[in-house]
Amino acid sequence: MSTSLYQTTCDVDIAAAPVSTLLLARLMGLHPQSIDLSLERIERLLEALGSPERRLPPVVHVAGTNGKGSLIAFLRAISEGLGCRTHSYISPHLVSFHERIVLAGETGAAPISEDALVDYLSRVEDANGRRPITHFEITTAAAFLAFSEAQADLLLLETGLGGRLDATNVVEQPKLTVITPISIDHVSFLGGTIAAIAREKAGIIKPGVPCIVGRQHSEALAVIAERAKAVGAPLYVFGRDFDVSVRDGRLLFQSHARLINLPVPHLAGAHQVENAALAIAAACVLFDEGVSVGALEHGLREATWPARFQRLDDGDLNACVSRGTELLLDGGHNPAAACVIAKALDELAARDPRDVHLIWGMMEAKDAQSVIAPFRGRVSRVYTVPIPDEPNAFSAADLAGVASREGFDVIPTSGVVQALRLSQAGMRQPGRVLIFGSLYLAGHVLRVHEHGFERARREGAFAAPVRTSR
Repeated sequence: MSTSLYQTTCDVDIAAAPVSTLLLARLMGLHPQSIDLSLERIERLLEALGSPERRLPPVVHVAGTNGKGSLIAFLRAISEGLGCRTHSYISPHLVSFHERIVLAGETGAAPISEDALVDYLSRVEDANGRRPITHFEITTAAAFLAFSEAQADLLLLETGLGGRLDATNVVEQPKLTVITPISIDHVSFLGGTIAAIAREKAGIIKPGVPCIVGRQHSEALAVIAERAKAVGAPLYVFGRDFDVSVRDGRLLFQSHARLINLPVPHLAGAHQVENAALAIAAACVLFDEGVSVGALEHGLREATWPARFQRLDDGDLNACVSRGTELLLDGGHNPAAACVIAKALDELAARDPRDVHLIWGMMEAKDAQSVIAPFRGRVSRVYTVPIPDEPNAFSAADLAGVASREGFDVIPTSGVVQALRLSQAGMRQPGRVLIFGSLYLAGHVLRVHEHGFERARREGAFAAPVRTSR
């Protein structure tokens, strides 16, 4: 939801850009602020569109700081294992905007087509006119139109930022709400304490609607419990009403009603065990404990979620590293995510010790010092990179300064491809390279990995290293 997420119409290559990109660029001019939390504009727009938010399939509304996307990926795969047709709405996207709006279909779910997206955005533009509206409100209104007109059994709806004043929070009666672990992030919009942020996230809790709560700091849990009590919403809390453990390579999920023995998740990292448990708990409540073990197994086995400790294989970037070097990608962007990924590196090291290099790029609004700190002692060198087309990102030089002050051996570079080449030149034998720091960086990496070096060449990836005094 940053102003640089989409180029202005002046920057777009008119001949090459999809029509939906041009529409979004034009609509972005209607509100100069990239983030302006309010429900007034979206409520007015949805009313002009005939209130599509009142004609949605049963909704699972998801808020939290970390794990929202993974939770949705698991819950989607579980519901599809039960034969449910499932829509989903996420943000931000990685490679294409169309990833945000996934529609159920006869042969399975798929990102919205270009023609359908143009149709819905055009209808939103016509209904809105020239009145102020933010980018996220525009896309949420278009998504609600799409979801209201495409048949499905379930809609997995992710908040964009916060919860209480998030544009998705116009859904008055969801079937279920879920709050994933809350940590410090977006402090300029949500507040500078865990309790303040939890208060915003807990705004999705609705009267009488069950809420599944991930593992929380005590301050966050107290705020969530207070909100639930005030509106009469049943809570199912991680560690109290359900729990999870891994024994002999199997996931054991336990609630007051069930003890279930399952395979460990396909998604890598110990943190995905807890994300999977949250999805299992949500499925058990959502389907009245009628969810089968087979559907749960399907969910843990088939869930996919790019740029979450993802191993990059069979793509152009593999040509930049020596044979046998492990290339990993994660879009973590806050201190809690960094701690989780640092522990995931420890898990890999316990099985297969290797030299680890970190390629790091971040947005300026984030706490870079707190994000890099967990990697101390776990990576032998850091290569900092800019994020293409993101003017609000740290420069490689400034980010290198942060890493240097934290005691890291660091080299600022002009881009990911160059960082990979320098990393390989500095490794005596095949090692492990983690690209980390921002979902916008992760999206850039996936585009280069999947669509070739020509894009990287245009972005200066093969230029000489950035030189700074350190």
